[in-house]
Amino acid sequence: MRFKEVIVLWTLHPWERDARMAKEAIENGPEAYAVLVEIACSRSSEELLGARKAYHSLFDQSIEEDASLNITGPERKLLVALVSAYRYEGSSMVKEDEAKYDATAIKNADKNKLLEDDEVVRILATRSKRHIQEVYNHYKQISSKNLDEDLETTLILKETVQCLCSPQKYYAKVLNESLKYCADEKTRKALNRVIVTRADADMKQIIDELQSQYTVSLSKKIEDRARGSYKDFLLNLVARGN
Repeated sequence: MRFKEVIVLWTLHPWERDARMAKEAIENGPEAYAVLVEIACSRSSEELLGARKAYHSLFDQSIEEDASLNITGPERKLLVALVSAYRYEGSSMVKEDEAKYDATAIKNADKNKLLEDDEVVRILATRSKRHIQEVYNHYKQISSKNLDEDLETTLILKETVQCLCSPQKYYAKVLNESLKYCADEKTRKALNRVIVTRADADMKQIIDELQSQYTVSLSKKIEDRARGSYKDFLLNLVARGN
């Protein structure tokens, strides 16, 4: 079953693959919302736009409309804004005064109502990734904490910041959890998703982060956990990044 799933994921066009994963995440509810964050925050603006076009073609409605209708929890405002975004990816120059302003705005926001805060959502959903990385740096200077650490109680926000600022570290964490013997089926399923979607993107950096943070060799773990054709296929995808 897992071998069939990984083959199907790999053969899909990346835009269609993201669209179908987004649909499944919306339907599966809060435990799957991290997949929406991954699609919205670790893809380029053009890749996200392509996924939105594919979603419209496949399901006869927009991803933001579907998310708005079916996500009823406090995460809705943030997730709808993220999947609707088209971030600037031009010059790497960041206006330091604006980054400092945004860092201060997040620091001063009510930590119990961050998902309801329009300013926090605006910053995370519209600012360029380079800008948010500078916000992250300034936040540490003014609060003595990393931004994602200060969002520990609001997991969806923490995952958003990690995907925007350090996606390779985020994916290394997801892979590490998926490879544990005690992982449940939902967590193990992330192994296919991450390897397929990052094989031609940043797999080498993810492998390095996995080794650095958790002293885990991805290839060795796959050798230990998978069998037969499924194992061989995963190892071939991982090797594409080296």
